Amino acid sequence: MGLLADLTWSDPDPAVSGYEESPRGAASVFGSDALKAFCDQLGLELIIRAHQVVQEGYEFFGNRRLVTIFSAPNYCGQFNNAACVMKISEDLEISFAIHRPKRS
Repeated sequence: MGLLADLTWSDPDPAVSGYEESPRGAASVFGSDALKAFCDQLGLELIIRAHQVVQEGYEFFGNRRLVTIFSAPNYCGQFNNAACVMKISEDLEISFAIHRPKRS
């Protein structure tokens, strides 16, 4: 699909080694080994991504070198997930503000 689709739609998967085709049909899934190699090659400490529901609003992967954040609580009225806003201070310290879904 190309670089833009790969960057946008690829997902981390703890059960994968390297890269595999995504079950969504777009881009791929990747393991922590692929993430480490990618970050090491580009000198990255952390990748911040979205586009994937995570239950607590944020979730680390691959020795905390990747974090997924999700900003829609109770996504589509189905997931009862929390939402998250990631804060980055001037000295590059990160913290998270968690927003739990309202009870109906």
